[in-house]
Amino acid sequence: MAGRIDRKAAGAARNRLLPGGRFAGPMPWIIAIMMFLTVLAAAAGLGLGAAVRSMSADLAGRASVQVVEADPETRVRLAADALALLRRTDGVTAAVPVDPAALTEQLRPWLGDAATNGDLPIPALIDVALTPGDSDMKLARVGRALARLSPKLRVEPHAAFLLPLAGLLTALGWLAAAIVALMALATGAVVVLAARGAHDSHRGTIEVLHLMGSTDVQIARLFQRRIGLDALAGAALGFAFAVLVILLIGLRLSAAGSDMLGAVTLDGRGWALLALLPVLGVLLATLTARWTVLRALGRAL
Repeated sequence: MAGRIDRKAAGAARNRLLPGGRFAGPMPWIIAIMMFLTVLAAAAGLGLGAAVRSMSADLAGRASVQVVEADPETRVRLAADALALLRRTDGVTAAVPVDPAALTEQLRPWLGDAATNGDLPIPALIDVALTPGDSDMKLARVGRALARLSPKLRVEPHAAFLLPLAGLLTALGWLAAAIVALMALATGAVVVLAARGAHDSHRGTIEVLHLMGSTDVQIARLFQRRIGLDALAGAALGFAFAVLVILLIGLRLSAAGSDMLGAVTLDGRGWALLALLPVLGVLLATLTARWTVLRALGRAL
């Protein structure tokens, strides 16, 4: 009979130690907000990284040859000679002249009528594609061959134009990674504060459990279970809302019709990494709660 009473008293003490249900306190909501922002920042970093890789792959081994000659007849003849030279140069897979009419239409928004009246000499362009691998050496070889043909021929690698943009996207990706790390630290700090507050508010119950023979590890397990469940509920809620926002943003980017914006995507590996974030968040909250409570119990002895 006495053992049954002790077990009932221990169960009552545990229930007092772990009050409430899901979202009973502020911590699950705080973790939900943290997880929401963490997933968005991680998705931004992964999407920007995918855009940089896609842009680098598309532009590697591609260049434009400019024929900067003022005389129209000489420009046409020099462009034909350069085109023939490029097509027989080793390492060049394709050399296609850019339609002058299409080039004029692209320049019209900036030059106005000057792009079509013939008073302003517009260079002839040749789009060049190289074989994969060691594009720098092949571009240098093409440049030397064209320089021997005429000093009016210039080679412009496509990657050089977007190099500053690629650097900006890379920097933004690292910034997103830093935000994810800061969110993890903030989540850990919130759990530490919650575990300390729970420990301080249940000192009497903890003393009763100690008198009944409970160890510090057993008591800490109660705290980490309660905080772990709260973290699981908050992380699931924050992750669900973040995925909804990511999908909506993806639809807007697709509707924009821009190749550059369309490159900001998440593949299967990216989604797997995002799905791993709530698991890591719950694991972080549980271990942090356990460490905090054990340290507080050790100081109380």
